[in-house]
This record gives sequence, structure tokens and C-alpha cells, in this order.
Amino acid sequence: MSAPEPDRVLNCMGFRCPEPVLKTRIEIDKMLAGQIVEVIADDPAAEEDIKSLVKRIRQELVEIRKEGTNFHFYIKKVR
Repeated sequence: MSAPEPDRVLNCMGFRCPEPVLKTRIEIDKMLAGQIVEVIADDPAAEEDIKSLVKRIRQELVEIRKEGTNFHFYIKKVR
């Protein structure tokens, strides 16, 4: 199965909590409903932090892929 095609890519590599969450929130706020952002992060805390953010702001976490120590989050702005 292939990853969703993102409209935007946000590279959060090298950033530690809370930076990936803050940058993701800012990016989602800039997006239009229906768009997908791919967030790439290597912070071990990012998996739970990004999941919590998406749930809290009521967006859709389409998919999470883990490649080694890197996470790829595909988030769809629904509202």
C-alpha cells in the first residue's frame, strides 16, 4: 500500500518536543480543508504527541509510517 499523496511536507527532523507539535499545528492552520500534510519527525515522543494534537484539534490522522527511527505522519485537514 502506498502512502497518501501530501499537499505539503513539514520536516521536523532534529527538533524535540514541543517543536514538532507546534510546527505541525501552525502548518495545519495554513492549510485548506481536504489538504494533507506529511510531517517527518525523529523525536521518539512525536508519535504520541502528534496523535494527541490531531485528536485535540479534530483533524484526521490518515496514516503513520515508521522508517527506522523516523516517523511519517499523514494528516488531513477536515475542518
